[in-house]
Amino acid sequence: MTLRKRLFAWMYHTLLSRRGMPDFSDALTRNERAPLLKRAQGDVLEIGAGDGVNLALYPAGVRVTLLEPNRYLLRYMGDGTARAPCAVTGAVCGRGERLPFGAGSFDTVVTMHVLCSVHDQEAVLAEIQRVLRPGGQFLFLEHVAASPRSATLRAQRAINPAWSMVGDGCQLTRRTGAAIYAAGFRVVELREFDAPYPAIVRPHISGVARV
Repeated sequence: MTLRKRLFAWMYHTLLSRRGMPDFSDALTRNERAPLLKRAQGDVLEIGAGDGVNLALYPAGVRVTLLEPNRYLLRYMGDGTARAPCAVTGAVCGRGERLPFGAGSFDTVVTMHVLCSVHDQEAVLAEIQRVLRPGGQFLFLEHVAASPRSATLRAQRAINPAWSMVGDGCQLTRRTGAAIYAAGFRVVELREFDAPYPAIVRPHISGVARV
């Protein structure tokens, strides 16, 4: 397990995040990730922050706390922290199911390609609501299961066991949008769209939920 997590951290930092540098040639980053993160306000918690690749996309003036369950990824956060226009208030090893913060600690909580890999989505969404201040916002960008009875969903189900092993627990078949709607947020603004990626990770959702 330790070796697999160490290997995933290296692969993520070296191959996926381009050593903590956002890739603006990627349409998802340019058209979805960056505009969504510009909506962050006040004290921000990013759950599953990886190597801090999103730090460069936050607006100046916000204060960002990073939470990452893979301690090996925490070791790669230095470069992203140095380049960030925002203030970085800490990087913590922990899980979304049990956030190590008091109630009402944050104005904004962020997840990006994270709810696919948590152990318990319901618990994570409940924790997000707990740590948000009244009127606070949850910003999310996630890949999700394809439409029921579609060929893509059948492919996702077939590939999912191997995908999860290589991807540090990532699941292709989660209906994350339905989970967010069911979690009890006061307002949910959610958009479904196809990302410019291979079919099995093409279905996406993004949006904001408020407490």
